[in-house]
Amino acid sequence: MGMRKRKKEGGPMPAGSAGLLRFFEEETEGVKIRPELLVAIAVSLIVVSVLANVFF
Repeated sequence: MGMRKRKKEGGPMPAGSAGLLRFFEEETEGVKIRPELLVAIAVSLIVVSVLANVFF
């Protein structure tokens, strides 16, 4: 019987050995905001800014 190579579960990450992409896996403390809410806040801020320029 021939030897089979074990398949790694994930491919090697680029520059992973240097630790450049490793910090994304760590959980940081801070304010947690859903992306949908952040987009809604940004759009509403743009609308308020445009309306303020039109009326004032």
